[in-house]
Amino acid sequence: MAHGRKTGGRQKGTPNKTTALLKDAILKAATLAGNEQGLIGYLQTQAVVNPGPFMALLGKVLPMQLTGEDGGAIKTHNAIEMVIIDPAKN
Repeated sequence: MAHGRKTGGRQKGTPNKTTALLKDAILKAATLAGNEQGLIGYLQTQAVVNPGPFMALLGKVLPMQLTGEDGGAIKTHNAIEMVIIDPAKN
């Protein structure tokens, strides 16, 4: 590296070719595993069968910061509502 400047190789931000191929292969495998529903079907199954790892995955794709409407502050509420859900109906 010449005095902190990039002089060759991949451009900054370009993924490694092997990483891109692996990512593509993983997505194709998950799509096939989802049968008729494809990738979404596979992910729905994982949400039910493996909720812990699925929630970790969900945490990776959610935004790190939440904002309210039009980028403003998040509105707060002064009430707490308890809703009881019957798991047998879901």
